[in-house]
Amino acid sequence: MLKVAFVHDWLVVSGGAEKVTREILRCFDADVFSLIDFLDETDRADILHGKHARTSFIQHLPFARSYYRYYLPFFPAAIERLDLSAYDLIISASYAVAKGVRVRPGQVHVCYIHTPMRYAWLREEDYLKDHHMRGPRAWLIRKTLERIRAWDLRTTSGVDHFIANSANVQERVKRFYGRGSDVLLPPVDTERFMVFEGTRSNYLSASRLVPYKRVDRVIEAFRELPEQQLLVLGDGPDRERLAALAPPNVTFLGHVPQSELVAHIQHAKAVITAADEDLGLTPLEAHACGTPVIALRRGGYLETVVEGFNGIFFDACEPGSIAAAVRKFEERGVSGSPTQLRTGMEQYSATRFRERFVEIVERTIREHGR
Repeated sequence: MLKVAFVHDWLVVSGGAEKVTREILRCFDADVFSLIDFLDETDRADILHGKHARTSFIQHLPFARSYYRYYLPFFPAAIERLDLSAYDLIISASYAVAKGVRVRPGQVHVCYIHTPMRYAWLREEDYLKDHHMRGPRAWLIRKTLERIRAWDLRTTSGVDHFIANSANVQERVKRFYGRGSDVLLPPVDTERFMVFEGTRSNYLSASRLVPYKRVDRVIEAFRELPEQQLLVLGDGPDRERLAALAPPNVTFLGHVPQSELVAHIQHAKAVITAADEDLGLTPLEAHACGTPVIALRRGGYLETVVEGFNGIFFDACEPGSIAAAVRKFEERGVSGSPTQLRTGMEQYSATRFRERFVEIVERTIREHGR
């Protein structure tokens, strides 16, 4: 029987990546590894099925729970120090450094890649701007990201097979790493996210409150829409700043349990998402509930949102463009009914995800003759 290790970047709150982790851990009885693990017990039961991750030295550094991102220069060393030598199969779910674990001869490593590290390969300037980095600090971060890019590229040799979370990410894996990959979209829990055909009263933003999610642009858009209500779900380092700039028609609910998340999506007129996402699981969950999406016309949303049928696009991540899309939605709505939006979501169900994931892993093991 194979001994399996599973590696996640960091475990702090429940998001799209953690929902993928939950389903992978339903496929394999694996020991869990991560840079840090600060999950609350509710999320731990849901995501890790009650397990605790074996963590790196970053877990014990000062203020790691809230400010672990500031330890970015140490991430490569921390992930490489995790001892996975006793395992036959390594599965990583990586959007930062998880794929960079050390692999010994004879082990098989399959990486479900959410994206090559965004701020190293795609958004260096955005990262510097969002974190107000200028002068010597910006120079230092640029040098750090340069070293991390070189390390990230080098560690691809330790991955036997990549599974990309979208065609968008598949293209990045090819462009940055020169590697092929299978595409397997993240799982939608279709047993939780059920279609709803009742009254809908407000708009919804549901994401981690970090700069690249651009929730601030959505909030500012609703300053131009005083007659509409926006609920903001999620937590993160940006929460205090966002709450301070919010107009009266914007309400923050913080991190909510899955049951409440489902209810809020079901009762929303539309879910609004402004980040340039790798794929974006929230639109699929919204459609499973029969809820339309108002989204930035970029990235992974182009794979799941059909203009006029199950959503409305806006072309610029600016408050005015978002507000115009909301007005367009108010005037025209979408042509798909809640039931029609739900149709087709079974192809992304958690059950089908698990079946396809196991199939790819087993094929990789056979191909490497181990």
